[in-house]
Amino acid sequence: IRFIKMMLNATRSGVLSKGKASAVAATRGAVGVKPVQAPIIRCSGVRAPAAEGTVRRQQRIVANAAAAAPAVEAPGTTSINGAGHKVMIIGGDGYCGWATALHLSQRGYDVCIVDNLVRRKYDMDLGMDTLTPISSAHDRVRKWGEVSGKHVHLEVGDICDWEFFEDVFTRYMPDSVVHFGEQRSAPYSMIDRQRAVYTQQNNVIGTINVLYAIKDIKPDCHLVKLGTMGEYGTPNIDIEEGYITIEHNGRKDTLPYPKQGGSFYHLSKVHDSHNIHFATRAWKIACTDLNQGVVYGVRTDETMADPMLINRYDYDGIFGTALNRFVVQAAVGHPLTVYGKGGQTRGFLDIRDTVRCIQLAIDNPCAKGEMRVMNQFTQQFSVNQLADMVSKEGSKLGLNVQVVSVPNPRVEAEEHYYNAKHSKLEALGLEPHLMQDSMMNSLLEIAVQYKDRVRMDLIKPAVNWKDNGVKINTMRAAISK
Repeated sequence: IRFIKMMLNATRSGVLSKGKASAVAATRGAVGVKPVQAPIIRCSGVRAPAAEGTVRRQQRIVANAAAAAPAVEAPGTTSINGAGHKVMIIGGDGYCGWATALHLSQRGYDVCIVDNLVRRKYDMDLGMDTLTPISSAHDRVRKWGEVSGKHVHLEVGDICDWEFFEDVFTRYMPDSVVHFGEQRSAPYSMIDRQRAVYTQQNNVIGTINVLYAIKDIKPDCHLVKLGTMGEYGTPNIDIEEGYITIEHNGRKDTLPYPKQGGSFYHLSKVHDSHNIHFATRAWKIACTDLNQGVVYGVRTDETMADPMLINRYDYDGIFGTALNRFVVQAAVGHPLTVYGKGGQTRGFLDIRDTVRCIQLAIDNPCAKGEMRVMNQFTQQFSVNQLADMVSKEGSKLGLNVQVVSVPNPRVEAEEHYYNAKHSKLEALGLEPHLMQDSMMNSLLEIAVQYKDRVRMDLIKPAVNWKDNGVKINTMRAAISK
């Protein structure tokens, strides 16, 4: 009787593939995975198996997914663990979105990427390119199907176009929406008036369209929205996770934590948070707002399963983070450029933790009518600490790494108190990948591998917070003077 019940539970959860179920898969609750065969690579008319290392990575992602799959959940638990759960990933062609799409797909979620591919257009407009050569959105989705045996839907279009988005949302009817689909660079939003207006319109209107789609089409859909730790700024008190309890003139209340965005990009995220907070209260929809720190890393098991699946790596002065820029500067023999005094402190996390945080938020949805806020990072570092780590690891690889201070193009505190809470995701089960020497070494190896693709004129700061104006500067913004 117990065996029959387990078989039924597994079948209902979409765990067992039709006609291929086994008692072992049922008892372990393993995600149904198509056995991976060596993909065929065509070269000069000769058919040959893919390189052995690639095949091993492909086999490993299948084995890891099966081994990591949890047992069948007892009735009444909130965990979803894939099992055909439909997840729409807006911005799934971007850095965080692509890694998340593959992570969820590998674990049994039914994934639909919605993206207007504008992140690629930013590079074309500004004369930039990712350090790692990435394939087209269509090619990388097809390759994932070949490697994993799993299908990811791809819908190309703009969520600010309501007719397009309403049609896609109605056809797919997601159980969860993960919203990465925003212009995500502070320097880009400060290039000129045009880019500031675009950032606010794109980000705020897109989010409002998502909220209306959930309200009118699928009210039970759970929104997982990517916010940013930059919404908080750098207050001289501890940063709580979304809300703060205040006593004032003898009265007490719990209110949204004060926001101090440092660019028009960060302020667009602040507006998003306010709009979401209102929508959850007014319409009783459910939203998790993940205030994410700075993400580092390229490698996940899924994105390294085939060269065509590799993720992007931005190193320029507009989309590249301080850590990414330092790593590339070390690889090509350029001094590490610290902005100002270098005491600017932020939260950081590994890309492998980003995808896991998204899964935890999906698997453990908040209540309807609630805007749950979680700070998504695992460690804090100052810019000077990052430069010191890159310098030490670069020296171990025989690189001559120097550090210089350059005038800060931003308007920000260069020395400040910073202590942000981040316990909620770990309480849900996050086991962080902390910054280790091996991770820094891995980043440096990637930078050295692709250093021939580096353009030296792109890695210095080119956008100044005080000098931007009404004159369109998009075409020249990425090149430092």
